[in-house]
Amino acid sequence: MTATEDRSRDRGGATICLLAVGLLFVAAGLFGAGVGAARVARQQARVAADFGALAGAARALQDESVACDRAREIVAANSARLVWCRLDGLDVLVTAEVTVDPLPGLNRVATVTARAGPLRG
Repeated sequence: MTATEDRSRDRGGATICLLAVGLLFVAAGLFGAGVGAARVARQQARVAADFGALAGAARALQDESVACDRAREIVAANSARLVWCRLDGLDVLVTAEVTVDPLPGLNRVATVTARAGPLRG
């Protein structure tokens, strides 16, 4: 058998395997990026809700509309959207959401509720 006869029997099996392994790495990378984006959005919504509730609690003695307007400003400043705001005694409850596109064509919404008010005890 000559060298040219050995090469003619090569059917490209290694190339197919290498492409399959590469595709698995790309899929794992996309999945990891999607999970990371969702976690960042959740944290961003949590921070926005916490800060919004704290800002609203500082205005809780004035009125619910004043407290919720201030919470809305702070939530928006943290790149989130105020979904719900309510005054419960001197506590302010704020729900904020952040929309994220972890993968092309896939929309997810991270929603978090926070409460802030005076210290009890």
